[in-house]
Formats: sequence, C-alpha cells, structure tokens
Amino acid sequence: MHKDQPYQLPVDGMDYRVDYEPGESSTGLFGGNSNWRGPIWFPVNYLLIESLQKFHHYLGDDFKVECPTGAGQYMTLWEVAAEISRRLTRIFLRDEQDARPVHESSRYRDDPHWRDLALFYEYYHGDDGTGVGASHRTGWTRIVAKLPQQSGESETHPAIAETEHETLSEVSA
Repeated sequence: MHKDQPYQLPVDGMDYRVDYEPGESSTGLFGGNSNWRGPIWFPVNYLLIESLQKFHHYLGDDFKVECPTGAGQYMTLWEVAAEISRRLTRIFLRDEQDARPVHESSRYRDDPHWRDLALFYEYYHGDDGTGVGASHRTGWTRIVAKLPQQSGESETHPAIAETEHETLSEVSA
C-alpha cells in the first residue's frame, strides 16, 4: 500500500513525500540509505522470530493469527516464526532459475567460480532479497545459519542443511 500510496505532507505550498524504498534510498534525506523503511535486517527479524516463539510457548496452539495478512490463512505463532525463517533462509538458496536472490550482479549469479559464494550483506532488499550495503557483515547476518536449525527445517530440506553447513564452515574459516 505504501508503494502505491506514499505518505505526502503539504507544507507552505510544497509537497513532501516519503516513498516506498525497499533498499537504498533515492534521496539523501535519510543519510543516503533508507535503513529502517523497508530493507531486511537480520538482527531485527531474528528478534522477531525469537519473540514469536516465546509467545507461542505462552499462548499455545489455540492462538492463531492471519499470515500473511489478508490471505485468509491462520497460523500459530510458531508457524509464523517458521515462515519468516524460511523466507529469510531462501535469500541464500537457489530458486527456480538456479540463482540465489542474494546475488545482485551477474558475476555472482552466472560465473561458475562465484555462483556458490553467498555473501553476507549488511541488509537485504525488501522485495527481491538482493544484498545491499556492506558485503562483509558476517557478524549479524550469519544468524541465518541458526534459523533452519531452530525451526526444524534443516532436517527436512537437504539444500538448507547443506547451506547451513557451508555457511558455518565459511564463517569459522
């Protein structure tokens, strides 16, 4: 909705807008990047997942919410946490076109020497998952390796288990 109807504020005959920007900002208004207005930040999402899991332990399986909003599908908070985990993990896994969403350039997507290298970026584009910002953020972004483990996905999805192992190996090297 924000993309189609950006926030507008008329002041003294001027119209100011805050447009939807899921990655880098198109203006210097917010320091050159849009930071908290759309991109995917792993620390924030991880805390959200952990909180949903804790609330699920308290509220139980009878408490359900619509996920995603407007879909008419209801899930427990544990299931919502697992869905967010899957979405974050898929940023690093190959899709139907055999490409990883994290790769923004054809160099990483197409070159056989680079295509298996999944860089940990500072944050990720909110719509397509490409890496944005610094590409050496193994600190907070490597938390993606824990997500499949805690939701049980690594036992049921071999590609996630393989990526989890590779990610942990690369980080500790």
